[in-house]
Amino acid sequence: MSFLKKIFSKEKKENLDKGLEKSKASFLSKLTKAVAGKSKVDEDVLDNLEDVLIASDVGVDTTLKIIDRIEARVSKDKYVGIDELNSILKEEIAGLLAETNVEDVVAYTIPDMDTPYVIMVVGVNGVGKTTTIGKMAYQFKKAGKKVVLGAADTFRAAAIDQLQIWADRVDIPMIRQKMGSDPASVAFDTLKSAVANEADVVIIDTAGRLHNKVNLMNELTKIKRVMQKVLPDAPHEVLLILDGSTGQNAFEQAKQFTKATEVTALAVTKLDGTAKGGVVIGISDQFQIPVKYIGVGEGIEHLQVFNKNEFVDSFFD
Repeated sequence: MSFLKKIFSKEKKENLDKGLEKSKASFLSKLTKAVAGKSKVDEDVLDNLEDVLIASDVGVDTTLKIIDRIEARVSKDKYVGIDELNSILKEEIAGLLAETNVEDVVAYTIPDMDTPYVIMVVGVNGVGKTTTIGKMAYQFKKAGKKVVLGAADTFRAAAIDQLQIWADRVDIPMIRQKMGSDPASVAFDTLKSAVANEADVVIIDTAGRLHNKVNLMNELTKIKRVMQKVLPDAPHEVLLILDGSTGQNAFEQAKQFTKATEVTALAVTKLDGTAKGGVVIGISDQFQIPVKYIGVGEGIEHLQVFNKNEFVDSFFD
């Protein structure tokens, strides 16, 4: 079986189902109570459904969009039974996600380029940034790519050491300097090394400080500018890592980082330990940034490429 076929395998779907188990159980429990004693979708059911979606961390604005879509269906079809509500929810939410995630990402493929593909990873400390980078590196290498890591979070010795552990585990090179070094200098050295060694993928870790947004913005801008001295179009991707278990706080982090830098893709981690999986739907919709990866377990294979249809199917099944 090829690597790409394995990505959409039965094992992947089972891991996704298991990872979203808490979110699904919580949502369906609330939904069952919301429609108790009802035979058709009416105004009361829609009001209750609105409460359920908000309580599931989908977010107010996205919830209102979903309710509007279902109201339109109910108005058009005249009669919609309660037994049809779940399938309509799946269809409408999948449609909403499709507006942002236009095409499902084919896992761990990169554009055909003559130079390394550079991914700059951003996110606050504690969201699973280092672990996500390590798992991405593993998957890229497994897909036959030559990968280099850059430890540009130089404000914490632990961040450098943790990334080194992943680099050693995956058996790929990592460029590092001592704690307190200029992050942009680390990024510069990493790209120079990647170009010299004809690497396919470069993943640059960055510091996750939000207490001073101006400093964060200046630092990320400087890293980009210095990388562009080596590769004028770098970074090719800015990946924001969000902790799904923080629910609405993940929205606030996304808001702050999208103000500080241009974010092109999202990864939502720690979905297996929470009932807040609805946050994936809301963040994707509200920020109009595609979700590229989701974390549904601690295993190295549990960082999955986001597939909107599989996600919605697992969440509402």
